[in-house]
Amino acid sequence: MDTKEIVGRYSALAQETCCLSCGGAVDKSEARLNEVCIDLGSGRGTDVLRLAEIVGENGFVYGVDVTAEMIRKAETTAAKMGVDNVKFIQADLEHIPLEDEIANLIVSNCTLNHVSNKLRVWQEIFRLLKNGGRFVISDIYSRFPVPEEYANDPVAVSECWAGAITKNEYLKIIRQVGFKEIRILEESNPYPKGEIEVSSFTITGIKDEFSCCC
Repeated sequence: MDTKEIVGRYSALAQETCCLSCGGAVDKSEARLNEVCIDLGSGRGTDVLRLAEIVGENGFVYGVDVTAEMIRKAETTAAKMGVDNVKFIQADLEHIPLEDEIANLIVSNCTLNHVSNKLRVWQEIFRLLKNGGRFVISDIYSRFPVPEEYANDPVAVSECWAGAITKNEYLKIIRQVGFKEIRILEESNPYPKGEIEVSSFTITGIKDEFSCCC
């Protein structure tokens, strides 16, 4: 499935009430006053607005999403609530138009499994974090490699499992970009998802002065 098809599929969801998230990254992020945060796959902006309240008026939160409809919905909600320490950006997660080392915290809920070039997204996460900055990512991984015939299936993509990779591959990519210590904060038992079995997990890591993006 190409980018246009994925965007089209999710554009329709901007007006629906379904939840696309698979975890509570914000709940486990321990966001702090005055921090700069980024939510990857921010959708309607719910987590961005929660973070904006936590970091306060001297903090700032960016929401990044690929669909214009989700961005418009999020901007409308923020305006209605009078929240001005946020900015929503329509962008591919593989190429995020923000400066290097801008964020103290990056969060995401069940989004990265959709991206075809996961290495590139994790390189962006590494680039955007300040030294001492951290990520808290909730996502899924597959018990076994996803059969190729489902990779471009629109239903499988929208159900958040077609792009899943194995746990070993997932953690290998994170280490490859330079994060040395990765902790699993929460992990589920395997459960059926479409035609495969997956597990949900929430992971965290810190970019320290000894980290090196390869």
